Amino acid sequence: MPVVVMIPALLRQLTGGADEVRVEASTLGELIDKLNRDYPGFARRILDDSGRIYWYINIFVNGRDVRILGGCNAHLRDGDEVTIVTMIAGGGA
Repeated sequence: MPVVVMIPALLRQLTGGADEVRVEASTLGELIDKLNRDYPGFARRILDDSGRIYWYINIFVNGRDVRILGGCNAHLRDGDEVTIVTMIAGGGA
């Protein structure tokens, strides 16, 4: 059973409009690599040049922030749900 990845609206153009994809992966880093292979450009929207998750991207595994779980080294299990949340900034009134 693969990991379920919830894709935010701002990244759906990379997944052909899919709001959810399924990926076989044992770590978050492996998951991002596979997403990038299947959807070119995905990793650069999530990771900076040093391979760290951008500060304005939040990723959760079963509701837990991956920064607490080890970042890209966070372990994944079959059936886990990975949610990617992009922060959106707005202008003044």
